[in-house]
Amino acid sequence: MKEKLENHLINLIKKAEVTLPKDVFKALKKAYKKENSPLGKAQLKIMIENVKLAEKLEAPICQDTGVINFFIKFGSKFKIDFNIKEVVFKAVRKATEEIPLRPSIVHPLTRINSSDNTGRLIPFIYLEQVEGDFMEVTVSPKGAGSENLSILKIFNPNDDVEVIKKFILNFAAEKIGKACPPGRIGVGIGGTADLAQFLSKKALLRAIGKRNEDNEIAKLEENLLNLINKLGIGPMGLGGEISVFDVGIEYASCHTASLPVGISFQCWVDRRASLKIYSNGEVEELEDSS
Repeated sequence: MKEKLENHLINLIKKAEVTLPKDVFKALKKAYKKENSPLGKAQLKIMIENVKLAEKLEAPICQDTGVINFFIKFGSKFKIDFNIKEVVFKAVRKATEEIPLRPSIVHPLTRINSSDNTGRLIPFIYLEQVEGDFMEVTVSPKGAGSENLSILKIFNPNDDVEVIKKFILNFAAEKIGKACPPGRIGVGIGGTADLAQFLSKKALLRAIGKRNEDNEIAKLEENLLNLINKLGIGPMGLGGEISVFDVGIEYASCHTASLPVGISFQCWVDRRASLKIYSNGEVEELEDSS
């Protein structure tokens, strides 16, 4: 199981780096048809050609192969006798050499590069326990251009949804043109400061167009999507109608005296890949892990 999982993870990393998820590529092609700005349309055409060429050459779509985040759902009945973290780190080291990936991970102060995309606590593993006899792994490479736009704000608990919307729209207007749009915005509302930021990143894993199960949250997602695309930021920030593919929101209950809101942005290279591995060794590739 250990060696089998390691090989599956290497393949999963390659899939995430070399191909776009079907929903993202569909959104990209839809944006190309809809965009009226000649400059924006030209950018979208280049993106589509980029995706096709990367898949044909089996090469990463973007030169920034990113920090490789792992979101793992661990079934309560899934049993293993090895250290998952060791397997994940070994898979990333091998993937860096074999795909190959750009080694981008450095010590935060000395800036010494590990040369294998691993380091202290990186890649980070977000672990969630669920019911079942399986382990579900989602790989989400995230480049620095989009990661650097992440932001957290703690609101007054009596601030209403209009105040939060204004904050998100101001963020979009000021920032997303600098991070290779159109991508998508993930928002985390509630919880604690660290949980809100995690939720904003988790919101980026949902398939494009899939709404939150909470009706009020779903309405806010649609509302923000329409408002942001009216800002005129456009593909690569050069003007146009399509600034984001989607807006996703995850939420958690919070302290009565607190209201944290975290925002994460993903660029047009909206990468992710998922699989589910069962205790009997059976493996299932997933299009949507959310």
